Amino acid sequence: MSNLAVSTPSILVPSAGRIPFRTIFRCGGSLLKFRREFDQYVNLRPVRLFPGVPCPLAGKQPGDIDFYVVRENTEGEYSSLGGRVNEGTEHEVVIQESVFTRRGVDRILRYAFELAQSRPRKTLTSATKSNGLAISMPYWDERVEAMAENYPEIRWDKQHIDILCARFVMQPERFDVVVASNLFGDILSDLGPACTGTIGIAPSANLNPERTFPSLFEPVHGSAPDIYGKNIANPIATIWAGAMMLDFLGNGDERFQQAHNGYSGSN
Repeated sequence: MSNLAVSTPSILVPSAGRIPFRTIFRCGGSLLKFRREFDQYVNLRPVRLFPGVPCPLAGKQPGDIDFYVVRENTEGEYSSLGGRVNEGTEHEVVIQESVFTRRGVDRILRYAFELAQSRPRKTLTSATKSNGLAISMPYWDERVEAMAENYPEIRWDKQHIDILCARFVMQPERFDVVVASNLFGDILSDLGPACTGTIGIAPSANLNPERTFPSLFEPVHGSAPDIYGKNIANPIATIWAGAMMLDFLGNGDERFQQAHNGYSGSN
């Protein structure tokens, strides 16, 4: 890993899922290891409705759905702290803890606010559940409010995760940048593309914005071995992931994503 960190500014990962590939790369475990060891604390998922893709939401047209989900990628609910006591008995207890650090929360919020500031609508929504998770989510909300003071031009709100999921379905056009903890972001980053008709053309970026470690880009879909050799595979997710990688390496001018939008008809 250390040699890779020094020599590689970014990594483009193909779709995974076939047994020979898993045997060689053991993709699931490796990707999680990449995120933690390379401090890829931003998971960035664009959500966009493309021409020619039937949308499951009534009345939505290309241009109506165009936003980003920004997910915290290294801590939060996926911290793997906890355990079991009295295992296998009727008194068995299972505990899993969440970890929210000020450094971890502030840096993902800062990235999300900066992204919102770079977009025309300058709008941000924070996913929370502070009416149920009585310690971690109120802290998240406090940090959002504190961060927002540095971005007075950004219109922002916070929404509980349950109604936020409902509004992804009922009013997806209202969203621009959505920032969430690891668990909530994991849910929203699949729900968003599903609302556009398919996760099969969605890309994902795991970013180390400071570039002290490599960032990783990938299509969200699996390798779809059931359609192997049928000449019907759609390359958009891989091309889009590659465009995001090239734009990241080019310091964010988005010309490669604009080229992708041109050929896919989503300008």
